[in-house]
Amino acid sequence: MAGTGSIAFDEYGRPFIIVRDQENKTRLTGIEAHKSHILAAKSIANVLKTSLGPKGLDKMLVGPDGDLTITNDGATILSQMDVEHQIAKLMVQLSRSQDDEIGDGTTGVVVLAGALLEQAEQLLDRGIHPIRIADGYEIAAKVAVETLDKISERFEVDLKKPEPLIRLAMTTLGSKIINRCHRQMAEIAVNAILAVADLDRKDVDFELIKVEGKVGGKLEDTMLVKGVVIDKDMSHPQMPKVVKDAKMAILTCPFEPPKPKTKHKLDVTSVEDYHKLREYEISKFESMVQSVKDKGANLVICQWGFDDEANHLLLQKQLPAVRWVGGPEIELIAIATGGRIVPRFEELTPEKLGHAGIVRELTFGTTKERMLVIEECKNSRAVTIFIRGGNKMIVEEAKRSLHDALCVIRNLVRDDRVVFGGGAPEIACSLAVASAADEISTLEQYAVRSFSEALESIPLALAENSGHAPIHTLAEVKSRHVKEKNPRLGIDCLHRGSNDMKEQHVIETLMAKKQQLLLATQLVRMILKIDDVRVPSDGF
Repeated sequence: MAGTGSIAFDEYGRPFIIVRDQENKTRLTGIEAHKSHILAAKSIANVLKTSLGPKGLDKMLVGPDGDLTITNDGATILSQMDVEHQIAKLMVQLSRSQDDEIGDGTTGVVVLAGALLEQAEQLLDRGIHPIRIADGYEIAAKVAVETLDKISERFEVDLKKPEPLIRLAMTTLGSKIINRCHRQMAEIAVNAILAVADLDRKDVDFELIKVEGKVGGKLEDTMLVKGVVIDKDMSHPQMPKVVKDAKMAILTCPFEPPKPKTKHKLDVTSVEDYHKLREYEISKFESMVQSVKDKGANLVICQWGFDDEANHLLLQKQLPAVRWVGGPEIELIAIATGGRIVPRFEELTPEKLGHAGIVRELTFGTTKERMLVIEECKNSRAVTIFIRGGNKMIVEEAKRSLHDALCVIRNLVRDDRVVFGGGAPEIACSLAVASAADEISTLEQYAVRSFSEALESIPLALAENSGHAPIHTLAEVKSRHVKEKNPRLGIDCLHRGSNDMKEQHVIETLMAKKQQLLLATQLVRMILKIDDVRVPSDGF
């Protein structure tokens, strides 16, 4: 027993064993722990570096069951990568928090965090204490955020002038697979946000925007529907395909005769009893259908299914119906049509019916696949973006890209300040932080200077991915920043002959840039504070 542990007793005299498993754990301390963390973070950042910017490359990820994902969205790449190292997992969470909060800039935030840790490694080799490095980074981040506030410009959000917003959305979509339909997708995203935005409260309710995809057709067939699209069809093929001036009964109760809720069983001993039971079921069901028609409904949306007999009866009574509509879709239909979800037939009243101008069935290609479109709704704020694409992978990537664009426009509705992209804000912040470092007399000045060098990793990666000579291009743009005092100069990724990002209409929200800097700095600070790691060894 002495080899594996020792026996002890609690206050009631009950024995328990204290197991010694310390020797089964691997331990990293001091500089070795820091080096291990930095190496893991750099590896993750290097994977994403080539995906940055409009000329960034895509990554193909194959899932365990052979599912293909092709994307250059940082959060998607990291969430699907099989990451073992704990610090690498923190980088994955970093990109996810940027995605949840802002929706865009998920690649940049990881590249920046990797660059900061790379610079920290050099400082550690020079013997500077990790806490002093972390404090220096904190000072530098503060200077960088103040610089962003200074160089930001107001951006007018006007419902009557959507053009500036469309240009902003085009910046976000520039690096995505769907940039073939660049302008069309940007217009769809802007129109969707403007349809549901509450400009008085400066907020956008994403619950009102549904993104639905269907494989088939081409990306250009993607459209914005002022209403709801559901992946269902009429329950019977002979029911009308178009219902005009629809009054909808939205039901969450099953459209079938009541069943006994107790555990007693019913014995049918004669033919007469069976006929009586059948007649009772039919009469009950007919009264259900009649009660729905009496309330003025001419379309039924049902959360549950009903059998073929019930379906046939609904057809006879000329009451079109849709069955098996999911919970979130039922809620969206209720919001869009101004109806109420009814849990029991007895509670249905004419006031609870939803209203829509037209409900029609769409048919796609030769596959006989159908979808229902509910348009001209009472509440015009509910919209659906209906995406088409050649295969499932393109449809999924289009969904992710449009989500990023929607998030960016939503951020602008919340805070109407912008900076110009193409690495321009990073270069401006880098110069401001470098000049601030010269005024610091303490040891932190080295960390502040390293922060300014780390900021240059974003424009360097942009230049490299665009086919420019990275160091030469960055040096040229930096010198022009200093000479011309123009914070809008960035990397000409699209080879248009101008470095002024305002002319090229490359716009990013101030909120996203600030969040990138702060999140990356917080994570790096946290990683630098870890100097002792204990993990179970493989042999355990």
